[in-house]
Amino acid sequence: MQGNTILSVKDLNQMVKDLLSDAIGQIWLVGEISNFSRPSSGHWYFTLKDDTAQVRCAMFRNSNFRIGFTPQNGQQVLVRATVTLYEARGEYQLVIDNMQSAGAGLLQQKFEQLKQKLNDEGLFDTIYKKTLPDNIRTVGIVTSATGAALHDICQILKRRDPSLQLIIYPTQVQGNQAAAQIAKMIQLANVRQECDVLIVGRGGGSLEDLWSFNEEVVARAIFASQLPIVSAVGHEIDFTIADFVADIRAATPSAAAELVSRDKLEQIKRIQVQEQHLSMAIDYYIMRRRETLSQWFHQLQIQHPQAKLAKQLNRLLSIHHALYENIQQYLLRQANHHNYLDKRLVRVSPQNSIICLTQRIEQKQQQMINLINQKIVQSKHQFAIQTSQLNSVSPLATLERGYCVTTNQAQIVIRSSEQVNVGELITTRLKTGRLVSQIIEIEGNIKN
Repeated sequence: MQGNTILSVKDLNQMVKDLLSDAIGQIWLVGEISNFSRPSSGHWYFTLKDDTAQVRCAMFRNSNFRIGFTPQNGQQVLVRATVTLYEARGEYQLVIDNMQSAGAGLLQQKFEQLKQKLNDEGLFDTIYKKTLPDNIRTVGIVTSATGAALHDICQILKRRDPSLQLIIYPTQVQGNQAAAQIAKMIQLANVRQECDVLIVGRGGGSLEDLWSFNEEVVARAIFASQLPIVSAVGHEIDFTIADFVADIRAATPSAAAELVSRDKLEQIKRIQVQEQHLSMAIDYYIMRRRETLSQWFHQLQIQHPQAKLAKQLNRLLSIHHALYENIQQYLLRQANHHNYLDKRLVRVSPQNSIICLTQRIEQKQQQMINLINQKIVQSKHQFAIQTSQLNSVSPLATLERGYCVTTNQAQIVIRSSEQVNVGELITTRLKTGRLVSQIIEIEGNIKN
């Protein structure tokens, strides 16, 4: 944009909104809720803050109705939001479309990220899954030595197959050191090679309680194990990273004990094993499909024609406004230029010159009339003088005094007898009338 472009406040806010949306897009954020309000419209408005900063947030009714709880002031939450600008006040804000309780939400996000990472590396692929030996004699158990899971496993193994030998690899199953100890026990069992199969698990609990089995170090230890591993973590509805990496997932520790123990109906056990494989494959397939569906749904939201149309409409409105402003400025410049030319035209208009010249012509015409009149008067006076003078020397005046004027046939005044010949006709003009005479004799003429 050129430096001399003049923007309206609306245009500026629209540009900043587009820049925020394009540059940052959708993010995950954790913080504490404050100033929570829920007006009659059903939308949620609140502030998300931490120790040093805060940001205003909005979660509209079409998004918050899917949340299974109502946020409270002071509650820590994990949100998925789009950074945008509230144009009416020129304030940037977050528009939230998903919210979770902070503790479970962060762990769940971490769980999904690690699961995707290991899946991309192939740690979940079925080609790496080892089958259980047909003749299991020794079972290794990696769990807490004092937990209920160990008690359940021992009870079931004793009931189903008392001949099985048990080797316990005691470890913490909860706490900061638990994951490292679990991985160490798995490695130790592989070094000793003293059991045919290894059960790794614990009893049920919250996501935080089971988190040790979602650590990467445990997943890689299970994947690297040469011994077949049965994952038995929590209850039937609980899934951990260890379940996906292990060769077989048991819904509970008790189910794991049943899988590794022989029964009179061996074929039933094999069917159960296959069923577990199939169930795990279906679970894994459904999980992958759900993940794919979630990704497609997310991409569809981003690339939805309605969103693109809204963005294009905003651009169109911005361009239309800019075009309107440019046209108005152009018309204003043209109007100013027209006024300038009109004033300039008035200054150089020939009308003033015509008026001035007309006045001068009228003055000259009057002067000329005056001069002509003067000239006529002078001419009349001169004519009178000259007429008087002419009368004084005129032959008519001579005739008036009794004289006459004689001319020859050529109308030449005869002043001398030498000008005529005998027999020539002459004309004599009197005061009244004319006389035509013929010369009979010329006196004083030297000619005969």
